[in-house]
Amino acid sequence: MRGDAMRGLAVFISDIRNCKSREAELRRINKELTNIRQRFRADKTLDGYQKKKYVCKLLFIFLLGHDIDFGYMEAVNLLSSNKYTEKQIGYLFISVIMNSSTDMKQLIIQNIRNDLQSRNPIFINLALQCVANIGDREMAIAFTNDIPRLLISGDTLDAVKQSAALCLLKLHRTSSDSLQLNTEWTARIIHLLNDQHLGVATAAVSLIDALVKRNPDEYRGCVNLAVSRLSRIVTSSYTDFQDYTYYFVPAPWLCVKLLRLLQNYPPPEDPSTRSRLNECLDTILNKAQEPLKSKKVQHSNARNAVLFEAINLIIHMDCESSLLVRACNQLGQFLQNRETNLRYLALESMCLLAASEFSHEAVKKHQETVINALKSERDVSVRQRAVDLLYAMCDRSNAQDLVQEMLTYLETADYTIREEMVLKIAILSEKYAVDYKWYLDVMLKLIRIAGDFVSEEVWYRVIQVVVNRNDVQSYAAKIAFEALQAPACHENMVKVAGYILGEYGNLIALDPRSTPMIQFDLLHSKYHLCSPTTRCLILSTYMKFINLFPEIKHHIQEILRHDTNYRSSDVEIQQRATEYLRLSEISNPSVLATILEIMPPYPEKQSPLLVRLKQKKPLTEADNNNSESQPKTSINTDDRPKLTETAMHLNQQSQQEQHQNGLLVSLDTPESNGDHEESTSKHLSASKKFLFKNSDIIFENELIQVGIKGESTKNTMRIELYYGNKTSSHLTHFASDISTTGELQSELQINMEPLKSTIDPKAQIKQMGTIKCIKDFYDFPMMNISFLYNNMLQKIDLAFPLYLNKFIEKAEMDSNNFFLRWRNLDKPNQECQKIFPAKFPMVYDDCRQKLEDFGWSSLVGIDVNAENFCGAGIINTASQPIGCLYRFEPNKQAKMYRLTIRASKDDVASRLAELLEDQF
Repeated sequence: MRGDAMRGLAVFISDIRNCKSREAELRRINKELTNIRQRFRADKTLDGYQKKKYVCKLLFIFLLGHDIDFGYMEAVNLLSSNKYTEKQIGYLFISVIMNSSTDMKQLIIQNIRNDLQSRNPIFINLALQCVANIGDREMAIAFTNDIPRLLISGDTLDAVKQSAALCLLKLHRTSSDSLQLNTEWTARIIHLLNDQHLGVATAAVSLIDALVKRNPDEYRGCVNLAVSRLSRIVTSSYTDFQDYTYYFVPAPWLCVKLLRLLQNYPPPEDPSTRSRLNECLDTILNKAQEPLKSKKVQHSNARNAVLFEAINLIIHMDCESSLLVRACNQLGQFLQNRETNLRYLALESMCLLAASEFSHEAVKKHQETVINALKSERDVSVRQRAVDLLYAMCDRSNAQDLVQEMLTYLETADYTIREEMVLKIAILSEKYAVDYKWYLDVMLKLIRIAGDFVSEEVWYRVIQVVVNRNDVQSYAAKIAFEALQAPACHENMVKVAGYILGEYGNLIALDPRSTPMIQFDLLHSKYHLCSPTTRCLILSTYMKFINLFPEIKHHIQEILRHDTNYRSSDVEIQQRATEYLRLSEISNPSVLATILEIMPPYPEKQSPLLVRLKQKKPLTEADNNNSESQPKTSINTDDRPKLTETAMHLNQQSQQEQHQNGLLVSLDTPESNGDHEESTSKHLSASKKFLFKNSDIIFENELIQVGIKGESTKNTMRIELYYGNKTSSHLTHFASDISTTGELQSELQINMEPLKSTIDPKAQIKQMGTIKCIKDFYDFPMMNISFLYNNMLQKIDLAFPLYLNKFIEKAEMDSNNFFLRWRNLDKPNQECQKIFPAKFPMVYDDCRQKLEDFGWSSLVGIDVNAENFCGAGIINTASQPIGCLYRFEPNKQAKMYRLTIRASKDDVASRLAELLEDQF
């Protein structure tokens, strides 16, 4: 579109560019908008050229950041033009400016359908591009049949087929639930992989790859055709694909897409197909050894792109040892390549190869090269991949060497990777420890070197290992005592030494260099340098010393009496000092020995360090499948050392703070492998907990956690919804909707704020809204959540746990008023009585608390039987307030309850009784 074709547009753009200030630009734009509006209103005989010119000006003004509130009909009228340039501008305007809320959507859809049914391929392509650009649910529903017909029709031109495939791909990514493809078209869509036009085949393989992720069984037939097509490309010369050869590499994009498509399925079962695929992969590896045909970087990039995708497929298949070893050798050559990106990709792929039993030994041959990369590589991301590979290739034969190399590098490692390195060193030293004395040496050296980067899980695990192994407890006490003698001793080292000496200090007390008094003085010399959490642990150690070493009891009591402890500003320290001092004064030695006896062994479970590492690196890392497997059981917080009550108290305190800021406090829990539907049903049944709470988790699966907070005032409930991403990937195109249907539409009014479309890994977003109760309701609103996880659509539909009792306001009254109102509510539909067995222990306070949490008051002195409960409440609705009275009678001998409810509106009492009958 040249400027001289629309002179007025060119002049207007020139005027805008020549404006000297923002004010001058606004004046010029407002003048033009006024002129265009007048022309649209006054001149009904505008021809296509003039409409096109003015619509172009409006589009330009919109792109400058100004709102456009007219000209839509003129743009739609351009769609019916038979001139390409006019139709093009119309589609461009619609694609850029119009959104899903536009009233003229049906008119636009009809014009698009007319162009799709025309014989002009240019018009068809314009229509397909517009559908793809808008790509909303309405477009997917409207053209769910038209576009696939274009794609599989034998009369359709190749360029149109290509556009149709890409358009379907866009609709599938944005509105896959609305795009319902006929299963009769499956075979014909798959057959497009054999299309003679490589552009059509390339677009088709992208579409099929997306459809396979949604329904792999339906498109399983694509495997044979993909292998066949790949074979023809790989075994041919680049001269056979002149139009699709990129720097001497035939159809590299199609090759990469085909290799990626095959990774959605296990290795082919048909021997001939499998053999043909292996030949393709072998040929790709052979071509990687050939000299470069060009020195230009584009040639090597294209060739390496195909090679790395082929290696990914080899790793995915994990069944051909020769291919795995060859792939490993090829990657080993890249480790010393001058190109940083190649070194990075080679290390990353070798991490995956190290997990295979066929190629693990081949990966270990490159150990020295990887260690040199760790020491000399300039790029921190490459060094991080080198650490990952050393961790993945580690086994019993090289564990000590690799751990020592990683410890040496840790002293100079970048801060961004230190915490991860600490976890990996800790895991490897425990997993492959033949001598646990070596393990303790490594861990104490690790704590000394890393310091602040040693997480609580690391030193907790050291304590667990020492407590569980009697043969190293004496040695642990000895080296912990020696570590405390260092002039600069990190606080984590003080924690470990304090715990170990408190439990096993008596094992080294006979040594004149570590007598009880020397141990106490050395530990107390670190006391004032530590945080309150660590001081609490040290105070517990002092109490253990009183049991182990009675001769220093009075020294410890003096410390406990000191104002810095006995009157500490820290409540936890003050409480411990007070309680420990009193305990030491009133208890005899036998009682103290019982209270402060040595810790029993911890249950043998999977190391929590593995869980922590998977949270940080969910990639393939490294359960080291080639090595000895460990039992995979859940980690319990009871595994923590018992002397760290304060640490656990602070952890609970931080969780309480998280509850204040948002409900989702478990985003770092390991992702489960449970079935998605089972997870949904579980939370649908458990969501009734919200009946008595104002905050709760209403849904959780392996990907996402949904929490709610609510606060009611009269007939309005303000809610906050929290959506937490439990994965290590972004959740994109996130949408959530709470909808009402049928009678519920007239009973509830729900307004929710807009929501961010992306949730970062291990993060949460908040959505606020209000729910107004118009009149009493029975059904639940429906909550629909959708998002993309790894480009796969996830949908969650659940009943939103909103109950009528959320709008109850407590009512207070005396005995006379209560029974007067009770007698007035005597109509049949105003009363409901339920008699049911007790499901839980019949505790008076628990019953009272549940009734009050339900929303009712608990009136004292109403019933002659003090064990019975009576109360009242008002259900606030916009149409009318509804008075409610209840009487709750426990029968402990029969273990039964009788609940009687009366309400001023028919059928409300029965609804409330249904909510409560299974809760006691």
